[in-house]
Amino acid sequence: MTSSGLTKLQKIEKYKKALVRSYIILMTIVLFIFAGIFTFFIVDKTMSWYLYGGLFFLLYSYFIIGKRYSVNILVHSYMIIASFYNFYIMLAFWHNSVASFVWLMPIPLAAYVFFSRKYVILYSLFVLLNIAAGYLISVNFDFDFKEHTREDVKLTDTFLVISNVAVIALLIYYKDKIRREEIYHQIENVPNTEIRTGNVAEKDPPFADELFEKIESAMQDQQFYKDVTFNISKLSAALGVNNSYISKAIRHHGYPNFNSYLNRYRVNCVKKLLVENDLEKVTLMSIYTEAGFSNQSTFNRVFKQLEKITPSDMIRQLNNDYSS
Repeated sequence: MTSSGLTKLQKIEKYKKALVRSYIILMTIVLFIFAGIFTFFIVDKTMSWYLYGGLFFLLYSYFIIGKRYSVNILVHSYMIIASFYNFYIMLAFWHNSVASFVWLMPIPLAAYVFFSRKYVILYSLFVLLNIAAGYLISVNFDFDFKEHTREDVKLTDTFLVISNVAVIALLIYYKDKIRREEIYHQIENVPNTEIRTGNVAEKDPPFADELFEKIESAMQDQQFYKDVTFNISKLSAALGVNNSYISKAIRHHGYPNFNSYLNRYRVNCVKKLLVENDLEKVTLMSIYTEAGFSNQSTFNRVFKQLEKITPSDMIRQLNNDYSS
């Protein structure tokens, strides 16, 4: 493993630790507010002590126990324990609100951030089993839970939804950072070439498809190619991805270089504009400049190279099609 690859792994681990730390801070605030609600506004001593107990366990496990274990073990533990911890709350509000299920929704997303697809499926099934178990227990057993008014439920549901939106936003924010470092790590640890029967052939980098999808999405949504001065450095800045990584992804999909990829977009744009516009009212210059070409000589050369026909010949063909 290269030193740069080690740095990427360290950054991934750093982001995961930062995510866990941010989650602990957020959930500490959330549990404290919920405990306060059930202490002072919706007086329910059992629920308030249950929430204070959860708050104590969360902080104790993180600061005392958590330092002895890896981030992944800590996350696995939190997701499993949090599901069982939520079970009492889910049963207490089963007949008043389904919002307590919301606490379980970020679990598959958290699995997606930290683990492989296998764990995403397993934790999704785990969440569904929790809900199914809650339903079976609620319909077959009677519990002496405190009754809550509609106003009580409206207050707790509102704060519950806001809290979970914050949790999901936190997961998505760090997922983007972690995934970017994972892509960089894959790139830097895949050799550019391999030897096959004496010939040098470029390997298929595993990151290329995902990165190319991001490039395609940016080009189509933002229409960067229409900018005459657009280049690979600007795309790199827009995506937050190194130039060399972009070049590798583009070459992997059959383009010799970035300029050939960019020119394909511009030529396709010209063809589209030629079909959509009345060529008696719109000049060819206005069309190729709108597509991102800086001058006619470059436009003519690139167009003929890619389409095997000159722009003038294509215009004549279009005119003949319209007249026929």
